[in-house]
Amino acid sequence: MHFIPAKWPRKLRSQEWFGGTSRDHIYHRIWLKNQGLPADLFDGRPVIGICNTWSQLTPCNAHLRDLAERVKHGIYEAGGLPLEFPVFSPGESTLRPTAMMYRNMCAMDVEEAIRANPLDGVVLVSI
Repeated sequence: MHFIPAKWPRKLRSQEWFGGTSRDHIYHRIWLKNQGLPADLFDGRPVIGICNTWSQLTPCNAHLRDLAERVKHGIYEAGGLPLEFPVFSPGESTLRPTAMMYRNMCAMDVEEAIRANPLDGVVLVSI
């Protein structure tokens, strides 16, 4: 089997949402600009998701809120657009009967959130 590399530069996955001039592309950009993001962040830079399991219901994940902010600054410094999103946070200290019963749901939440959103890369913030 012969390997054929992708054409370079490759089009980022996020550009399917943000990169055009159609009504849908404009709506996708407007929905994020509504949160205070400036227009120049949609200039073709990679959109990097920060998947965070921080929750006040999960004491062992309390420090992840601060860590995600540091990751966000690093992504900006590297030229990307960081967008944080939450996922299910199973904590053994508060979930009953046991967090182990919910681990698969957490994994599915992460997988589907990544698949359904305009992300070119993801940083997983979890323990």
